[in-house]
Amino acid sequence: MSTVERAILLLNQDKAIAQRINDGATLDEAIDPSGKEFGPLGHPEQVQMRVAKRALMLAQGIAPYPVHLDVTDSIEQVRAQYDGKLEAGQETDDVVGIAGRVLFLRNAGGLCFVQLAAGDGTTIQGMVSKREIGADSIKQFKQLVDLGDHLYLRGRVIASKTGELSVFATEWAIAAKALQPLPALHKDLGDDTRTRKPYLGMIADQRMRDMVRNRSKAVASLRHTFANHDFIEVETPMLQTVHGGAAARPFTTHMNAFDIDLFMRIAPELFLKRCLVGGIDRVFEINRDFRNEGADATHAPEFTMVEAYQAYGTYDTIADLVKELIQKTAMDVFGSYKVTLLDGTEYDFGGEWKSISMYESLSEALGEEIIPNAGPDAPGTSVEYLGALADRLGVERDGVENHGKLVEHLWEHFYEDKLDEPTFVRDFPVETSPLVKSHRSIPGVVEKWDLYVRGFELATGYSELNDPVVQRERLVAQAKDAMAGDEEAMDIDEDFLEALGVGMPPAGGMGMGIDRLLIALTGATIRETITFPLVKPLQF
Repeated sequence: MSTVERAILLLNQDKAIAQRINDGATLDEAIDPSGKEFGPLGHPEQVQMRVAKRALMLAQGIAPYPVHLDVTDSIEQVRAQYDGKLEAGQETDDVVGIAGRVLFLRNAGGLCFVQLAAGDGTTIQGMVSKREIGADSIKQFKQLVDLGDHLYLRGRVIASKTGELSVFATEWAIAAKALQPLPALHKDLGDDTRTRKPYLGMIADQRMRDMVRNRSKAVASLRHTFANHDFIEVETPMLQTVHGGAAARPFTTHMNAFDIDLFMRIAPELFLKRCLVGGIDRVFEINRDFRNEGADATHAPEFTMVEAYQAYGTYDTIADLVKELIQKTAMDVFGSYKVTLLDGTEYDFGGEWKSISMYESLSEALGEEIIPNAGPDAPGTSVEYLGALADRLGVERDGVENHGKLVEHLWEHFYEDKLDEPTFVRDFPVETSPLVKSHRSIPGVVEKWDLYVRGFELATGYSELNDPVVQRERLVAQAKDAMAGDEEAMDIDEDFLEALGVGMPPAGGMGMGIDRLLIALTGATIRETITFPLVKPLQF
């Protein structure tokens, strides 16, 4: 059955239930528990009952989704004002109007108890009394209100006989009728449910609610730190005619108006550097990027990055900035450089951070010196020899290989998941870093670092290449790799090269995944840090 066919089936079932209610049927008479009428793809019994209650509300002239309710106070505000200040059984004359999601419901004769939750998980008890609201109203309450509904209560603030802070209702209304039942709140949600239906996770799991809020705090902290350093935030195109700024396979799309193929942005780098050319000497962007690659615990096809460029900076000054950005974020979100991860362990972002050289550390691991490729006159360790080393160690090799790629693969084999403390890995091969300035003193190496935290790459930083002639040479080499079958190689962007020709000042630049920053700070997976991760749809 197609999506449209099933939607029509469910719509017809809704109409059939409503028609029975309008014809005078009871709630039980309006539904089809056996599922004979609409089959296994129709609404389950619980949903049918809620649809029937919605229909009954409409039949009685009650709005199941009212436009406005007189909410005068939040649950959080009531808690903050009265928590611990009332004795058991004490009542006040203070009247509040609150609303929240029903998480618990107990109908006990003439007195009903309901637990309402605010969006952040703060709860409060509501008490609905037959004596206070009347027999008809409490009968309606028992008949219509379900777990998961958004409920409005207006009444006095009191403490129950057991000391529970409560709102003793003088009136109530359903603010939004929930047609789908909540998951069992006393059980952990399965990973598939968390990923496919994160809104359920936000209701049921404090950890997921905290992640959403901590992510927002982290982004706010980054913006604040950049502002303190006089950086300007800009926005650059997400649809691009030439993909570049990173070694990654892009997503492609087509623009009907211009009848041209376009690429989804893999990085904002080339446009941010145009800002440097234009005189914006300190610039950053918090951006959505798209890379048509694999997905795992630290990679997602759609993700958020922050990139920043500082005129007259270097990869050394930008390393200091990144350290400050991360440490300030930890402090602003968690109040300390020491954070507690989801597994209960502590991780310390404070103190001095370690630095190692890629070539020196690889040579140390192999027990022999690996020499950078400094060009035809000084080719360094050969591709053939590096390939033989990779084969001997069982290191996976790419279809299109060069000295730099093999050096990085070999280094990752020894170190990638073993650098637990914050570590800057410095001075990369020139072949894999086409946008980076050559090292001031080491031929065949560029001034680039990758920051590793807890065994994965968190950020990268460059002394940015600003020589248009050298940049053209690097992009031509990339284009040749692309023609040889390298799907991650960049294309030649003539407009960018022309911009460099106008003159870009020396600069340091950085890029860091926001999702990965949350992974580093919390110990979660990337799917847990992205509020709505992309997942493959399920078929009916």
